[in-house]
Amino acid sequence: MLAVVVAGGVVVGCGGSGDINISPVTNDSSVDNSVSNAAAQTNPCASNGTIQGDFEAPHCFYSTAFADSGVNVTTDMTLTDLADDGAHVFYGSVFVGDVGATAAELALDGITKGGDGPKITLEAGVTMAFVDNTKFFVVGRGSQIFARGTEAKPITITSLSDVQGTIESPEAISQWGGMVINGFAVTNKCSYTGTRGEAGFALDGTCDLGSEGSEGQDTNRYGGDNDADNSGVLEYFIVKHTGAQVANGDELNGITFTGVGSGTTVSNAQAYSTYDDGFEFFGGAVNMDNYVAIYVNDDSIDIDEGYNGTITNALVIQSETNGNRCIEADGIGSYSSKTDAFIQDMFTRKLNSRPTIKNLTCIFSPVQKVGGDNVTAGTTATGTHDPGAGFRLREGLWPTIENALVIGTLQVSEAGSDNWAIRVDDTVASDGFALGNASINGAVFAAFTKSSKTIAGSNVSDWLVANNDVVFADIAENVVVNPTAAADDGLVLVDGTPAIFGLTTGATPAGGAAYAGGALPSGGTNWASWAYGIFDGNRGQALWFE
Repeated sequence: MLAVVVAGGVVVGCGGSGDINISPVTNDSSVDNSVSNAAAQTNPCASNGTIQGDFEAPHCFYSTAFADSGVNVTTDMTLTDLADDGAHVFYGSVFVGDVGATAAELALDGITKGGDGPKITLEAGVTMAFVDNTKFFVVGRGSQIFARGTEAKPITITSLSDVQGTIESPEAISQWGGMVINGFAVTNKCSYTGTRGEAGFALDGTCDLGSEGSEGQDTNRYGGDNDADNSGVLEYFIVKHTGAQVANGDELNGITFTGVGSGTTVSNAQAYSTYDDGFEFFGGAVNMDNYVAIYVNDDSIDIDEGYNGTITNALVIQSETNGNRCIEADGIGSYSSKTDAFIQDMFTRKLNSRPTIKNLTCIFSPVQKVGGDNVTAGTTATGTHDPGAGFRLREGLWPTIENALVIGTLQVSEAGSDNWAIRVDDTVASDGFALGNASINGAVFAAFTKSSKTIAGSNVSDWLVANNDVVFADIAENVVVNPTAAADDGLVLVDGTPAIFGLTTGATPAGGAAYAGGALPSGGTNWASWAYGIFDGNRGQALWFE
């Protein structure tokens, strides 16, 4: 991996770790340096039980023989925090456990739940990097990841280009693939007997669905009937510059949670600059608190296949020139192919998605659809996905959303603007609201296009104002909605430096809440101080709306 030129005792390397200086050899043997030399040459890199990584200070390098498609991690492994901002650099993908095996095959090896398989541990402060966007990181069913960062020393998974400082932009995407965590929890794309959460609930047959990125040796599977499954711990955990469309057509996210159970801990976690979604949940019941999504090109929170967890405190800030929905949430997997009877059965047996989302601040991109392309008003920039927007709720979804602040930061008088604050797509989703199975309370929406579609025959925004505790700001045509300035001192939406905090003056959420959104929880604690990309000293650029 290292080409070297030796001249005057200097070794010049191109392995990503910079120049390595080695003192010239002399004939002076009067001082015994064997102890100090041995200490200097100690290899802090991980071992897979057979091969140890190569140490080229300050980084550890791991070849495709160490880990890649078909070369899975089969023993417990720990990545230590390296000195001098060193990174663990992988030339291949990392697959923890037998990710491609069916549940029946795993059971033969005694793997039926999280903790039965191998574990990977990342110490606080660890940086893990991949060389290109064909490489990704998968934790298999039964295996676990223990990544316990701290506020002062978060754990970061990123690209070699980011580590080397050669990345083209703070908003660069597709520098490495992304992360997938698979579990044995419920997904409504499998068949069950009984009612979810009640005695007698069980699989009706097998449940071995292919996760995103699954093809050939990259195949990894998820699914089961254990909503309490435990895939480990992610705390103060950041994924950066992810995503690519892989061979089977999947678009990899920051983190994809497939069938991940509530025994898993996800707290203070971030997706930064991702090609597709920030965090996507396919089924499962994992809970998450203190989530940050910065510059996510597609949906910052994506929910499908019967996800039944709670997300508490979330801050979403999309790019000025790229971004899609803050939330896109579907109730039933493969919904368009299902009969009315099937859909009603999903409701009866509690198998549709029923997420609870509390304290969310969403500042969505002004990128618009003009002439068939997504462009920011007044520019020629093209977005990766659809226009920036707030919430898209559909396909039999029953959400409970409490205390949300949704800001369309710039709107103009485009009659066909798709930068809506909220959209409820189909009859069964809107019926969830009309029948009292879904709700949005304590929310403030401020965008030129308030809503799309209808609930019980009324425009979504009108229905929510009449039936839930929701405020929609009246934004006039050709008015720039600046969330930080006093352009209209009756509606100052966010405050602070940078301006990410909750509502501080003007309109207030119904129900008497002192603030709206997730960036300023009760007591005023700035829980997002550890996240990358927001505050001076820990970002590559200022937030565009500052």
